[in-house]
Amino acid sequence: MFDVRHRFPGITEGDHQGWARFDGPAGTQVVDSAIEASAAWQRSGNNANSHGAFPAADACDELVERTQQTVGELLHADPGGFVFGPSTTANVFSITRAIGHDLVPGDEIVCTRLDHDSNISPWMLMAEDAGATVRLADFDTTTGRLPTDRVTGLIGDRTRWVAVTGASNAIGTMPDVTAITAAAHAAGANVVVDGVHLTPHAPVDIGAIGCDVFSTSSYKWYGPHAGITWIEPELLDRLHAYKVRPAPDTGPGRFMLGTPAYESIAAIDAAARFLLDTGVDEIRCHERQLFERLLGGLLADDRVTVHGPHDLADRAPTLAFDVDGRTAEQVAVALAADRIAVWDGHYYALEVMASYGIAGAVRAGIAAYLTVDDVDRLVGAVRRIASGA
Repeated sequence: MFDVRHRFPGITEGDHQGWARFDGPAGTQVVDSAIEASAAWQRSGNNANSHGAFPAADACDELVERTQQTVGELLHADPGGFVFGPSTTANVFSITRAIGHDLVPGDEIVCTRLDHDSNISPWMLMAEDAGATVRLADFDTTTGRLPTDRVTGLIGDRTRWVAVTGASNAIGTMPDVTAITAAAHAAGANVVVDGVHLTPHAPVDIGAIGCDVFSTSSYKWYGPHAGITWIEPELLDRLHAYKVRPAPDTGPGRFMLGTPAYESIAAIDAAARFLLDTGVDEIRCHERQLFERLLGGLLADDRVTVHGPHDLADRAPTLAFDVDGRTAEQVAVALAADRIAVWDGHYYALEVMASYGIAGAVRAGIAAYLTVDDVDRLVGAVRRIASGA
């Protein structure tokens, strides 16, 4: 029987015991080994800085290299391409600013309406500065899917970059990023995949996807608040990084602005190791079983509208829904009164909500530490709310 709940003190200890935590799409609870790794680092005396002539400085360098190796193992990518930063949003802004340096008026970038705004707004702002154009691919609001040709059909001879999500943080849809990447490369364009919502819920093989940039955030997979971005090493060295003069001219340090948060990097290493040791496939299987129960339970109530796919294929275990006669905020408040945590609003998926013609919805997501009882509590509570009880 799959059971990792005991590994999460935020659920089993303290003030939040007894809560059903469906708020994981905005940030999961932290696994015990990551908490301990961060604390151990700060107690160790190794919290110095890089490239020094004494043992603690060597330990900083070794930590970064070890964590790059671990994350490289998790995501099947060259360890030399991993950049650690405060968030994926911050990393994407830094990278798009560098990309914009090499664009000229008339160049094009293809983004999608399925994406979190951190993979749209940075491109729009960069394009405005460079005189380039952003073209937005629509997804199918009937099925919640993003057909590959909706993206590839926008790629032309002036397309320089394609930015696409690996999984929607709002409705869970997983586009075929491998096919999109192949089509973009065939047209001479580069590809950025936002893998923030993909990484916790499915095995990731960056080498197989073939993309040039891949971002993820460890606080979505049981680690600390941090962003991790992989950039193909040759591209990494070629991009015009905006950095302080003493920063390295090659390698990930070009985009790691300021002193790294070594305590967070230690926790990233532990969280990635948790995924590797537990098994991403095992986690996915557990989540799929729970999500099938959740999705089926909500779809069975005709007073509930589930936005996005109504099946389990090619999707993360995350959904957005509305209840007839209730605002999303009212539903979220009522669920919180039953000690059930969900989100309401747009959760930065502005284009998703605009595509459905709504301002926001209730969002619930499955995480590794949830149980059948949690799912049944949520479904039962939504039915009571829908009935006016």
